[in-house]
Amino acid sequence: MISLHPVDLALIGLYLAATIIVGLRRSDSEGGAAYLLAGRRLTLPAFVASLVSTWYGGILGVGEFSYLYGLSNWLVFGVPYYLFAALFALFLAGPARRSGYVSVPEQLEAAYGRRAGLLGALYLFIMTLPAPYLLMVAVLLTLITPLPFWLAVLLSAVFSFVYIFRNGLSAVVRTDALQFVLMFAGFAVLLGFLFWQYGGFDRLSEALPAQHLTWHGGNSLQYILVWYVIAMATLVDANFYQRCYAARTEKIARNGILVSILFWILFDFMTTTAGLYARALLPELQQPARAYPELAMLVLPPVALGLFFVALFATVMSTLDSFAFLSGQSIGRDFFARLRPGRVMGDERRQTRAGLAFALALSVVVVMLVDRVIDIWYALGSLVTPALLLPLATSFSRRWRMSARTAWLSMSLSGLSVLLWMLLRHLGWPPSLTVEPIFIGLLVSLLIVLSHSRDESAGGRR
Repeated sequence: MISLHPVDLALIGLYLAATIIVGLRRSDSEGGAAYLLAGRRLTLPAFVASLVSTWYGGILGVGEFSYLYGLSNWLVFGVPYYLFAALFALFLAGPARRSGYVSVPEQLEAAYGRRAGLLGALYLFIMTLPAPYLLMVAVLLTLITPLPFWLAVLLSAVFSFVYIFRNGLSAVVRTDALQFVLMFAGFAVLLGFLFWQYGGFDRLSEALPAQHLTWHGGNSLQYILVWYVIAMATLVDANFYQRCYAARTEKIARNGILVSILFWILFDFMTTTAGLYARALLPELQQPARAYPELAMLVLPPVALGLFFVALFATVMSTLDSFAFLSGQSIGRDFFARLRPGRVMGDERRQTRAGLAFALALSVVVVMLVDRVIDIWYALGSLVTPALLLPLATSFSRRWRMSARTAWLSMSLSGLSVLLWMLLRHLGWPPSLTVEPIFIGLLVSLLIVLSHSRDESAGGRR
């Protein structure tokens, strides 16, 4: 446990209270569209603040990677995501906003039928399950309080549930705006003290291992390239689609993502630099995942230290609430409420709220039973990305849209192939299975799409 000054604990308490107050403020309008998409009225600042803050829930992992591998953190966890975010902005943001849909499963159902929509909802529920971020908030709580781990997990889940349950996406966006400011402010304060006390990059480079200042950080080219493939998950990220559906105009959706990339570049500069300082000043750190908290304890005085811990909480909480809401919507509104053929959509708020409760309860169970939640998150990203990438990317254009049967086969068989490949690798048979599962899933999906496209073309000529 880290011992904080009472004024630092008071700042953290003030942040938590402010988050609840902002999140519980009554929304201007009622109804499903208001609850699910904030009335489709997101302005550019709200769009950017919400999307930027949602993308950094794994902040402790970023600290660990930059501590271990230096500048390559930017190349691995920055550049590929900027690239695919830009592609999303240029080619998908406008069509998503024009579609008028509420969710990705709704988009898949309209393009490829009910089966594709239901399977897409299940995939997205799995991908957006907030267990990893719930774990990180609980870890932060146990670092600064004597709370037992189980109670920290439970309190973190209940805290997020309260304001999302009441106001939906409006609460998420409002709290994200607060968290956006705090996450940048906290890291700016940390870097300011570091530059002041220990000098700039010239002094820093003298204290770092040489490989920390290389583009690869000691990792192989193949390892780095794998992350560029994994970054394609950006093209199926439900948070991107949700914010585009909720934007006031197509222009806001497109420009909002492009502006967000600039803020991501800035924040990655801040977090990578902080990781380098942690490696230079704490070379014998036993738990690299604690690089940021330990660095802050070393260099920051009271008040500044409290502000930095607030920034850590804000960075993770902004992702936890966004993922919890999307996971609840996917399982409640987009799956269970659509199971019966010929169903009539009922109260979408009630359906999503029930799904939210289910998603957070399941996340609590997962966190309590599995101690490597991040590994599961990595595996599930490898499962969902190849299953959704081609069907979703082509669903916006009649020219490129595949048949409903092809989409269903692509989504189901690519997912099954990833699961089978993971199982074989886990069993160690055969020992030569070194290819990442995401590559297998993408290959299966591509082969299905290409083979069925030829069959459909030949059938049309006959």
